[in-house]
Amino acid sequence: MIKLHDKYFKPFLSEKEILKAVQKIADEIAVDYKDETPIFVGVLNGAFMFVADFLKAYQHPCEVSFVKLSSYRGLTSTGIVETLLDVPENIEGRSIIILEDIIDTGHTLQELVHLFSNTNAKEFKIASLFHKPDIYKGEYAIDYVGIEIPNKFIVGYGLDYKELGRNLREVYQLNQQHMINLVLFGKPGAGKGTQASFLKEKYNLKHISTGDVFRYNIKNGTELGTLAKSYIDKGDLVPDEVTIKMLEDEVDKNPDASGFIFDGFPRTTAQAEALDIFLQSKDMKINATIALEANDEVLIQRLLERGKVSGRPDDQDEEKIRNRFDEYNEKTAPLKDYYEDMAKFQSVNGIGSVAEITERLKKVIDSL
Repeated sequence: MIKLHDKYFKPFLSEKEILKAVQKIADEIAVDYKDETPIFVGVLNGAFMFVADFLKAYQHPCEVSFVKLSSYRGLTSTGIVETLLDVPENIEGRSIIILEDIIDTGHTLQELVHLFSNTNAKEFKIASLFHKPDIYKGEYAIDYVGIEIPNKFIVGYGLDYKELGRNLREVYQLNQQHMINLVLFGKPGAGKGTQASFLKEKYNLKHISTGDVFRYNIKNGTELGTLAKSYIDKGDLVPDEVTIKMLEDEVDKNPDASGFIFDGFPRTTAQAEALDIFLQSKDMKINATIALEANDEVLIQRLLERGKVSGRPDDQDEEKIRNRFDEYNEKTAPLKDYYEDMAKFQSVNGIGSVAEITERLKKVIDSL
């Protein structure tokens, strides 16, 4: 296990496995180009080790040059590709083989294709040492692949996390065991939103509010939003699998998070089980469920005061507030049993100042 900045990484590919993949690519290209002198174009910065070892393995005449593109910040691809070093000169009528360290989303590849499509090269092909087929949209052919890998963030052998790790001889993957994933419970007025804001900043967590996710998908007319709306318009409950898929999309959009706060889901034991299955598929798990507990009378006064400011009608009617509390108690009771059976249920006193409640939450999370 190694630590780079704030993240832990565990061994994934040995130097021997990597060099075997490099040799495989070199042998395949040699079959196609040994009778001419191709130009190999390495993509900086990540491909410098791959290019160096590839050239040692390729025992035929060749030339080498480099381009430099960038689309990564930290753990995530920004989707905006910058050209920092342009294509080599004098490539007219020549065969070009691009040497990429890794192809995942395809953003950089798209820019490479654009760059070389505007030249008079005889042809160009693409070789990638690592390839993530699960997230690559397949818009362009990848002619030579060393190793197909799952959608895990990796470092080493030229690949970095915030510029650290490039000099490692092996490849390491992000260790999800150090993630903190929480389910946050609390009656209306218990302060979940306020405390979630603190937790996500303090621990680099992504707050996933099911209500916000639904509103985003419906407002933006996504495929899942349209599907959810079709059930809502008929007065039916949105199936759990649709909600889970929305949550999965949110998790996939935030690979740099150190964990997630699930707020508003699960609401039933069946949903809790479905969430566990989904997280297991990502090598993740719920570390704890935290319930902000507070006296009903205190919360009623909080909500009535909030209603004066927000204008929300459901915060201005005491009977409606009590009905919401009853619904919460009815739904949460079986979930409490579910998580208590796994020793993952934590109760936190939600009465006091914001700072006092925050400190109590901190103690729970720091103990995980």
